[in-house]
Amino acid sequence: MLLLCHPTCTTCKKARDYLAQRGFPYAERDIRAQRPSLAELTLWQQASGLPLRRFFNTSGQAYRALGLAQKLDSLSEAEQLDLLASDGMLVRRPLMVQGQTVLVGFNEQAWDQALGAGKP
Repeated sequence: MLLLCHPTCTTCKKARDYLAQRGFPYAERDIRAQRPSLAELTLWQQASGLPLRRFFNTSGQAYRALGLAQKLDSLSEAEQLDLLASDGMLVRRPLMVQGQTVLVGFNEQAWDQALGAGKP
């Protein structure tokens, strides 16, 4: 299991605590220091079945600075993926990847369901 986080993100801390309490082993990757590649983002978005918009950290400074709230719908999927790959802080976190399971953001009930009701 791979968990992409930002070290000071409180939601990421909740996800780390969730995984630790349930005994799930995981590798953690700093989303800012080692941002997701274009290939990874493409694969993860396809595996998740989520619209690409859900991968954007809409509350982040980078998102606001680029004015993406007004621009995102006018960008092609390729342009959106390029943006996400250019700055890890644009990516919503935490991002959990385990095989074909990709979870964006932390919601305990969704994680329980995806990870087998909290059992490793």
